[in-house]
Amino acid sequence: MIEKGLSAQSATSVRAENTAAAMGSGDLPVFATPAMVALMENAAMKAVAEHLPEGATTVGAEMNATHIKPSGVGAVVTASAVLVGVEGRKLTFNVGAHDAEGMIGEGVHIRYVVDREKFMAKVR
Repeated sequence: MIEKGLSAQSATSVRAENTAAAMGSGDLPVFATPAMVALMENAAMKAVAEHLPEGATTVGAEMNATHIKPSGVGAVVTASAVLVGVEGRKLTFNVGAHDAEGMIGEGVHIRYVVDREKFMAKVR
């Protein structure tokens, strides 16, 4: 059963390929905002994955995030997600990311529980 309070973390190292310069979201060699958002989404997905019914998964629908400070190549970034709202299939998470220096980003992320087969049947 999916209940408020479920949480998970996901971590990565800042490498050349996940910098703003490499991902095209900027031109500096720092952790890219899209990479931070993906890490936050991964933590949210992991938080509820083992609590889903057979054949179900979650998909991201909305992200409202602020990237507060940069992280350079070599830094380890950890994202966390805490489930704070459950409304039917809609799941709302508080998300955050930090490196050794402290908080680098935070926000709210919404995911929906979907049936894998039905969802993929809509893909053309």
